[in-house]
Amino acid sequence: MDKEKCTAVVLSAGKGKRMGTDTAKQYLDLKGRPVLYYSLKAFQESFIDEIVIVASPEDHSYIKDEIVNKYNLSKVSAVVEGGKERYHSVLCGLNAVDSPGYVFIHDGARPFIDGAILERAYETVKKYGTAITAMPVKDTVKIVDDEGVAVDTPDRNSVWLMQTPQVFEYKEILKAYESMIKNEDALIKEGIRITDDAMVMERFGSLKVYVSNGSYRNIKITTPEDMVIAEAFIENIKY
Repeated sequence: MDKEKCTAVVLSAGKGKRMGTDTAKQYLDLKGRPVLYYSLKAFQESFIDEIVIVASPEDHSYIKDEIVNKYNLSKVSAVVEGGKERYHSVLCGLNAVDSPGYVFIHDGARPFIDGAILERAYETVKKYGTAITAMPVKDTVKIVDDEGVAVDTPDRNSVWLMQTPQVFEYKEILKAYESMIKNEDALIKEGIRITDDAMVMERFGSLKVYVSNGSYRNIKITTPEDMVIAEAFIENIKY
């Protein structure tokens, strides 16, 4: 059986306020290249067929000229405008995909995905229609109430740290996102924050969400400390 078409939707519209820099975190310099470059390169060199980048309009020229064209990332088929929230940006990216198959939704601020992570996710999504990249927690996790009191301790064996890419049958995740947007006002009223694509499938989709092993190196650059870690990791990688 032929491989299904695989599209990566890479989110690069965030401002990264917690980084405390004028430059958005996905464009910070990491060993002479923007953070965003590294995940795009991983997709470019993998079995992924097409890459759609979602970014703020003011960044489109920079992405095309200084990343896509400069590094010959030929699989990038579109750079499209994002939305107010992450989930709006994901839907913008999904709407730019030109044919069904599987979609790999990835945060542009995660530079350390690799071929092994992508292969594991692909094998999982082929079986179940979903594949959420994640890793087991290393530390004990506490549930803390609004007053700062620890009220529960989940079994560490059942707690995983979610990463990206999060992978789905394209038609199924598109339907789930469209349903979520229709119910957006109710979610806001109830104070429910949608923080990843798995939540959308869990609440509004028809498929169970299955986990695929990621990597402890697959960090998301969010704070200045993360850049220090990223610089240490990248010393061991040849580009």
